Amino acid sequence: MTSKRLLLIGGGHSHVEVIRRFGINPEPGAAVALISPDRHTSYSGMLPGLIAGHYHFGDCHIDLDALCRRAGAAWIGTSVTGIDTERRSASCADGSKHAFDVVSVDTGSTPVIAGIPGAARHGIPIKPVPRFLEYWATLRAAARSATIDLRIAVVGAGAGGVELALAMQHRIRADSGRARFTLITDGSAILASHPTRVRRRFTAVLRQRGISLRLNAPVQSATADGLVLRDGEVQPADHVIWVTGAAAPRWPRASGLQTDTAGFIAVNAHLQSPSHAWLFAAGDVAAMMATPRPKSGVYAVRQGPPLAENLRRALRGAALVAYRPQRSALALISTGDRYAVASYGPFAFSGAWVWRWKDRIDTAFMRQYNAPAQDGR
Repeated sequence: MTSKRLLLIGGGHSHVEVIRRFGINPEPGAAVALISPDRHTSYSGMLPGLIAGHYHFGDCHIDLDALCRRAGAAWIGTSVTGIDTERRSASCADGSKHAFDVVSVDTGSTPVIAGIPGAARHGIPIKPVPRFLEYWATLRAAARSATIDLRIAVVGAGAGGVELALAMQHRIRADSGRARFTLITDGSAILASHPTRVRRRFTAVLRQRGISLRLNAPVQSATADGLVLRDGEVQPADHVIWVTGAAAPRWPRASGLQTDTAGFIAVNAHLQSPSHAWLFAAGDVAAMMATPRPKSGVYAVRQGPPLAENLRRALRGAALVAYRPQRSALALISTGDRYAVASYGPFAFSGAWVWRWKDRIDTAFMRQYNAPAQDGR
């Protein structure tokens, strides 16, 4: 049987499910390879818990090499810099090239900082996660040895920014470290996509924990002294964490793939590129043109099964199936301690039991990928 080459670019939430399913039910004649620069990929739902000290590294990271070996796939430890659409080949940062018949992209996104002068030099984005975790270890050590409070600014007040500020503060206090936190957003409210009850609850939590909140404060530039806000006001900061909106990688558009206006790979209802039928995309890097949804790990997880099915069908030359995303997603947002708030549509509820519920969901998800799978569900 002639071998078909399936190349997966990025170790995101959708791709780990693709690998798991191809391992449980191998596709005859298909050679599967995954390209990702990091051997361990983090599960975004548990990252705040790791920062807060509730989890260990292995609890919330998937070993891509081990997952691939169990599935009979190959893990290639580098990053893709472009695709040759004529030759169907991916070029990588280490100089290697990898040919394919079908390719899928699930590399995620990074915070938007390119338009802010000084942002890259003065501060650290939350993604890539491995780089942030290295910085976080250094920051914790600095807070433990500080004789005065470190001034830490978190830029971005969506769920990611709010959770991160609370988680960092929780861990530094547990370390007996010294730090003061400021949460900064250019919007008029935190958690803008969530219901009023959720926003009010977290506003109260931030106030109770002594985290300063700056609303309607777009960052104009970053300097060694802090952040320059609108009207030239300076927010002093020793450390800046960027948790702003999602930015797309540059190479998809540069490779000639169809993208949306922000540079994310355009996909149709089959998670397939309209411009190149042999290319698929999922997770944050994909833009569902007919049914736009927020950049969220919840949608990336849900895209895994239909993506796996369509990649299998594409290898066979069979008709594809449509993916119909849910209209809204449940968000379980932690408050640093073992307490969380549930947000779904107009509804909100909270408590320690919500955190335990979230913990059960997250740990069950991780068990699928860090141990041999037992079934195909």
